[in-house]
Amino acid sequence: MREKGHHLDIKKLSLAGAIVTMGIVFGDLGTSPLYTMRAIISGAAGDLNELLIYGGLSCIFWTLTLSTTIKYILITLRADNNGEGGIFALFALIKQKSTWAAVLTMIGGAALLADGVITPSITVTSSIEGLRLFNPDIPVVPIVLLIIGVIFFIQQFGTNFIGSSFGPIMLIWFSTLGILGFLQLMLHPGILKAINPEYAYRFLSEYPGGFILLGAVFLCTTGAEALYADLGHCGRKNIRVSWIFVKIALLLNYFGQGAWLMMNLESGSKVNPFFEIMPKWFLLPGVVLATAAAIIASQAIISGSFTLISEAVSLNLWPKVRILHPTFVRGQVYLPFVNWFLWIACSVVVFSFKESNNMNAAYGLAITITEIMTTFLLSYYLFQKGVNHRLVLLLIMVYLTIEGSFLIANLHKFKSGGWFTLLLASVYFIVMF
Repeated sequence: MREKGHHLDIKKLSLAGAIVTMGIVFGDLGTSPLYTMRAIISGAAGDLNELLIYGGLSCIFWTLTLSTTIKYILITLRADNNGEGGIFALFALIKQKSTWAAVLTMIGGAALLADGVITPSITVTSSIEGLRLFNPDIPVVPIVLLIIGVIFFIQQFGTNFIGSSFGPIMLIWFSTLGILGFLQLMLHPGILKAINPEYAYRFLSEYPGGFILLGAVFLCTTGAEALYADLGHCGRKNIRVSWIFVKIALLLNYFGQGAWLMMNLESGSKVNPFFEIMPKWFLLPGVVLATAAAIIASQAIISGSFTLISEAVSLNLWPKVRILHPTFVRGQVYLPFVNWFLWIACSVVVFSFKESNNMNAAYGLAITITEIMTTFLLSYYLFQKGVNHRLVLLLIMVYLTIEGSFLIANLHKFKSGGWFTLLLASVYFIVMF
């Protein structure tokens, strides 16, 4: 378990704490606009029309509201084990530990660790791909491999020396997301009609292949589980307060991308609306900022993987591994074997898939499994705590319907990359088992 001490100052609600929280907790969720809308339009094979854009945006809005805001921010964050969060902390809270609860925890933990390989790969690749707008022949893969190599190399020295700058950088990132989206919204304000859930319903029932495109929609909420795992770093109040700003910035950007697409229906499936909504003069600073945000998202998931495995070791769910404390910052751990394994795995992903669009398939499937396991364990925990049985039943029915739909949609990605994360998650699970 992480010790308290260094983190106490940012666990109390404060402006500084909320800014630091953006750097630690929201990196993964915050970089989703880089690839989510692009995945939706490429999944539709470039057949851009009003139902695809309005319906896709409606699904994104309601996913961020129902899954991220209500399930994670409002409900799951209450389940903290002495300030710690994450699926292993949730298991530790359950009083009557049954075999099936342990198996569910191991499946969820294994899937979350598998996601730790895809996150650095897809975020860094999609940010560097923005350089292709300057030069289509730019060698993206070698640049990405170099950046990922540097990220993993510096882990052994501890990351508190760069960690302090993460919050302000992410504050600039989210502000930029919001401003860029708002400028497009002004040109096509009608896009806000997509908030109406009727568009989401029509998208799923009328658009050809709309249900399968839920696999692409799911990319907007892939960082929600990591958010819960990072509870121990920042405290519940800071996460909840900073989420208000983060969610507004994300939605402005998604709706801005949708507004641009509505005004450029002939643009085809190859465009990335994230970079298209940037003014030409801002493109290079925009790519640099996106790369910085991608590095921060990667750092958060790597630190999260170290913490998850050290928690698993303390629960006897993982073989004893060497755990180092690279700095005087209490709670910061470094696991050499895990670090080098993740580096090799990330490099293999980048080298094999080459483009962020190809990684979309591998991304999401594992995390859907983790979210379903969290729903089961959370319901069991609330049931044991004596929460009204009908409320617990309602919670499990609503979220199993939502997450089950995402899982079915993501299973369509199995052949085109989903097999990779399931294979990786299986390896982690076997080690734990």
